[in-house]
Amino acid sequence: MDETIKPGLFGQKHSSRDYSKAANWGKNIFNSSFPASLVAYMYARDIKPVYLCVDEDNKLRHTYISGKDLYKIDPLSEEAYYNFEAGFSTFEKFYTGNREKIDLVMINRATNENLIGLEVKLTALPDNTTKKEPEDKYSCEIVVRPPTICFLACSICELFPTDQEKIALRKILNTVPKINHWNEVGEVLPHYAKIEAAIGQIARSLYQKQTPLIMQPVWKMKDGKLADDCLDVFVWSNLAVLQMCYSNGNVSNTEISRFQRALIWIYLMLKDFVDYDTFDYIRIIKDHSFQNANDKAFSIPGKSSWRLLNCAELTHPRIKKDEIKNVILGGGQNLLSPERRFDAVIVNSPDLFD
Repeated sequence: MDETIKPGLFGQKHSSRDYSKAANWGKNIFNSSFPASLVAYMYARDIKPVYLCVDEDNKLRHTYISGKDLYKIDPLSEEAYYNFEAGFSTFEKFYTGNREKIDLVMINRATNENLIGLEVKLTALPDNTTKKEPEDKYSCEIVVRPPTICFLACSICELFPTDQEKIALRKILNTVPKINHWNEVGEVLPHYAKIEAAIGQIARSLYQKQTPLIMQPVWKMKDGKLADDCLDVFVWSNLAVLQMCYSNGNVSNTEISRFQRALIWIYLMLKDFVDYDTFDYIRIIKDHSFQNANDKAFSIPGKSSWRLLNCAELTHPRIKKDEIKNVILGGGQNLLSPERRFDAVIVNSPDLFD
């Protein structure tokens, strides 16, 4: 190893994190900074992340998106600034109250423009529900937090900038009959199918304008150790994230599931947006918990996420484990504190850096 190379991560020439400091390799930090560089590394190798998006019929489709199209800037350029755990001004104008930080905001250093805000979810492959399945049935648990639902609603609001477009959005939202007590399950459930249909109609109207929202890198284990075909990246568009929530007609007569609740939150956020130009994200979530805790919006186990993620790249990720040393640079692995599973696997695999 060249002792003159400081600890760092591939491609991040300018970042809000100083990787020469051990504190910036700690719990939760590595989980967003490593994926950001993994995308830059894949871009350098001309490997495009898998892009989950929807078509004109609101059906989920897998395509590919380059790192440059994802970040809205060349990930390796001098102008690219990686701003982690930051406010994203594009979204902040749509909601009131405390500002939520998003995992990664890409900024153009030349213009100081906020280019895109992305949530980052580093996921293990397989999870507990698929580890005993054949390799081609491995999948990941995906946990979505309430702020992600807020960001998703903001990303839709952004696509209705004019009064005329807001009138069109209001028309779709008004296909749901008037509900007086939105916090009561018994009042909302009879109209749930129309709420979901309205969200689906909005998605169909926007399919040509959908934008990336969640970056989901996967890291794969096999037989108790890091697999040779180890890493890949999936990117979810804002409209593809909605696909995690649709009930496909499986609706209880007495309860609102976390998935249904997420769509109801989005519906209420959009309704306030067309009426008042902003929505009170915290109040909407607090007042509409429907007997479920609000610590997370929802989670999908691997057995369920497989139908959404299933593709060749899920079975055989394209980045090999011997390439990790090309992403973690300058002995950065020695600064990791193995508090999370992926950190621990790297720390306990020193041969990766031989």
